[in-house]
Amino acid sequence: MYDRTIASILQNDFSADFSKHKSYNNYVRLFQLYDQLKNKQQEELSKDTIFRSILDTIETGIILLKKEQEEWSIFLMNDYFSNHFTIPKVSKWNYLNNHIPALCSIIEAAHFKEMKTTLQIRIDQQDTQTYMLQTSKSQTFGQTYYIIMLDSIQKVVEKKEKEAWINLMKVISHELLNSLTPIQSLSQNLNELVQQDYLSKEDLEDIRMSVATMLNRSNHLQEFVDSYRRLAMLPSPNKEKVVLADLVQSSINIMQPLFKARRIKITNTIDFKRWIWVDKNQMEQVIINLLTNSMYALDENEKKEITIRVEVKEKRVYLIIADTGIGIDSAIEDKIFLPFFTTRKEGAGIGLTLSKNIVEAHGGYLAFKKENNQTVFTVCLFES
Repeated sequence: MYDRTIASILQNDFSADFSKHKSYNNYVRLFQLYDQLKNKQQEELSKDTIFRSILDTIETGIILLKKEQEEWSIFLMNDYFSNHFTIPKVSKWNYLNNHIPALCSIIEAAHFKEMKTTLQIRIDQQDTQTYMLQTSKSQTFGQTYYIIMLDSIQKVVEKKEKEAWINLMKVISHELLNSLTPIQSLSQNLNELVQQDYLSKEDLEDIRMSVATMLNRSNHLQEFVDSYRRLAMLPSPNKEKVVLADLVQSSINIMQPLFKARRIKITNTIDFKRWIWVDKNQMEQVIINLLTNSMYALDENEKKEITIRVEVKEKRVYLIIADTGIGIDSAIEDKIFLPFFTTRKEGAGIGLTLSKNIVEAHGGYLAFKKENNQTVFTVCLFES
């Protein structure tokens, strides 16, 4: 009995049932150990099943390699990878190399080191597709694992575009309903009033107020459509050689009366000349939009300061505008560049979107981050 129990433990075979031998008093502790290891194995199997199920639901190709001596073997391949590349769940690296040499060769050339790059893969005579390849290495309990993740660039872009359209439609629908709902309600009320044979002073006052409200909401809708047109029909930049310091100072001068009225201290640390190749009017609009955004963010703060600085790295100019405002709530961080999204009651919600579009039309980018309790916007442009 002792030998049978120990042999089962050593072979990880917990199919036997020793409960009927509990009368063997000398083996009570041994049976307890057996049951404990059996439960541990079942728990690990359950975890493994759950983890594999999670990996199989992810729409990213994932392969987990395991190093055995000096060779790599496939420890795990998720369903998406197997189905997308029409490869059975094999265990040999050489078999995978025969099917996707473009993938395996780039990994072997990097000697199985961590990397992040793009590559071209063609599947079954189909058109070549671009993929994002990301790898990482991990060691645990003396075992070395290598994780490979493949994402179709087209799929990622389509997903981002779909999310952007969904968010945009939510904002547009919200804006339209805010105007159409009261207009519809007031129209019904007016229709009922004009059906009467006699109109009292109160009825006439209701008509005047209803017409005024409908006119107001119609004007709001017109402004909304005009804002959309401005975004959709942004003209191509008419670039010229401009001194960045002069451009920034010109924008500050335009905003100075507003800063003075709100007692906002603005510090411009740009003390050198850098030439940039931009559309002067469009880029001035970007700077004014960012300064305006910072100005409103300082409304509820005692410390009202805006700092402007420039950094130059690898022929790129980084214009940085930081304020001591309340910052951007993490819940809306992914929405601030969305058209018509705004947290201000009187805001149109196109300032940051327009600024982002203008900067990108110049071949640069607009980004933001939280840094030392400040909100920091960065405009990246190329030097002329």
